[in-house]
Amino acid sequence: MQKRWLSAAAAISALALIVGACGGGGGGGGGATTAKTVKILSSLPMTGASRTQTVEIVNSIQMAIADTKINNVTVQFEALDDATAAKGSWDAAQEAENARKAINDKSVVAYIGTYNSGAAKVSIPLLNQAGLVMVSPANTYPGLTKPGKGESNEPNTYYPNGKRNYARVVPADDLQGAVGAVWAKDLGAKNVYIVHDTELYGKGIADVFRAKAKDIGLTEKGYEGAQKADNYRALANKIKDSGADLVYYGGIVDNNPAVLVKDLKAVAPTIKFMGPDGINCSEFLKQAGPAGEGVYSTFGGVPPEKYTGKSGDWLKAYDAKYQNKSPNAYAIYGYEAAKVVLAAIAKAGDKADDRATVLANVMGTKDYDGVLGKWSFDANGDTTLTQFSGSVAKAGAWAFDKELAVK
Repeated sequence: MQKRWLSAAAAISALALIVGACGGGGGGGGGATTAKTVKILSSLPMTGASRTQTVEIVNSIQMAIADTKINNVTVQFEALDDATAAKGSWDAAQEAENARKAINDKSVVAYIGTYNSGAAKVSIPLLNQAGLVMVSPANTYPGLTKPGKGESNEPNTYYPNGKRNYARVVPADDLQGAVGAVWAKDLGAKNVYIVHDTELYGKGIADVFRAKAKDIGLTEKGYEGAQKADNYRALANKIKDSGADLVYYGGIVDNNPAVLVKDLKAVAPTIKFMGPDGINCSEFLKQAGPAGEGVYSTFGGVPPEKYTGKSGDWLKAYDAKYQNKSPNAYAIYGYEAAKVVLAAIAKAGDKADDRATVLANVMGTKDYDGVLGKWSFDANGDTTLTQFSGSVAKAGAWAFDKELAVK
């Protein structure tokens, strides 16, 4: 499916996808009484290792728009790439350029993104000053929204106008890092070595895991940052000599955790390896090859094979449209993020093209009955959903292992 879609990826990045609308939808109101045209932009890394996931998120946003009819409102969509070929992953300058493009196009009423929490750190304050709402299907760094969960100036530094304009439909890492540590202990780990990729997301979740591991009695054998590299042989030998029985990696697939796994398994084949949603993708397993067998990962929600009810119906529709029975776990979050934005536009009625009204409607989302279940945004813009699951790599694919509770 990836190769088939990529032939159209450049066109989607360059051209707006237009959906005419003529009826109420998505939990919103009846729409406008006079004709309106509004635009939604997404900003995701469409270049590099994350592309497998972001292609499916864009697919899902398109599905949401096609599924939603709003009286007298035409919704346009454009998918922007916040990655560069030179870097092979998201780039701060490119993300800032995307945010400014959204700000300067007065028809844009919502920004869906980012995929990486570090990128969100760039765009949130820019969009905040312009009064433009931003909804993420994937950011999990707690400091973006939660006081006392990051640096001392977070999250206020991201909201220069003093009002929140950012929300996310996925649970934050202050929950995910903690359930990872508890699961590690349940798996029999006693001595852990913690590695992160030095980025905002990776270090943030590693620090949460670290704190919870200490709290529940796991012994820390090492903690360090490891930037993207072509080999980690020295680090692998250091971990082996430490006596650790589990390595926890905080980071994203773009920064070569698969290389770390291969180098580690070469010298310590029995050691356990666990990571968060940043490695929970097919690209990680493809890169890791046989060394990826038995790797553990956590994720907010449950994997597609466990979808039931509305999420199960969504999966059937996604498969029918894209011939994919098992999209990455973020795909459904892309759909939900878009539906919440569309509901806010519909509720705005004749103010569907007014950024302030759409922003207020999104941030005021309560008891939303979507494909993820019934949930709300709290005062910080965080979802009230707290469900997590653990998966294990088996035969080159992620297999659901168990639901994980927040303790």
